[in-house]
Amino acid sequence: QVQLVESGGGLVQAGDSLRLSCVASGRTLRIITVGWFRQAPGKEREFVAAISWRGVSTFYADSVKGRFTISRDNAKNTMYLQMNSLKPEDTAVYYCAADTALAAAMQKRIDGIDYWGKGTLVTVSS
Repeated sequence: QVQLVESGGGLVQAGDSLRLSCVASGRTLRIITVGWFRQAPGKEREFVAAISWRGVSTFYADSVKGRFTISRDNAKNTMYLQMNSLKPEDTAVYYCAADTALAAAMQKRIDGIDYWGKGTLVTVSS
């Protein structure tokens, strides 16, 4: 099993920046891809970004491309999501995800993701 713990959420104003972190523990050798999803109130969970756990491939949702950056530090078993130029529509619970599939597939695998964190709330006020 793999355990994921997110941190870094909070209340910010539109235009501000925030960095989310996700620490992985357990059988991390299983991980091929890590990423972030989010779920806004009353909406379905959606893909945000993904990165290969041992490579350099990154993928982003169109809605965050150019504003958000995903990265990881394998030595710390930690993944990050740097969020800049935040907008009220970015308000959501952000979930860390880890998967045994390739990064290119994560966006389409929301129902098949192997491991999830419990989420951290990001609220962006206008």
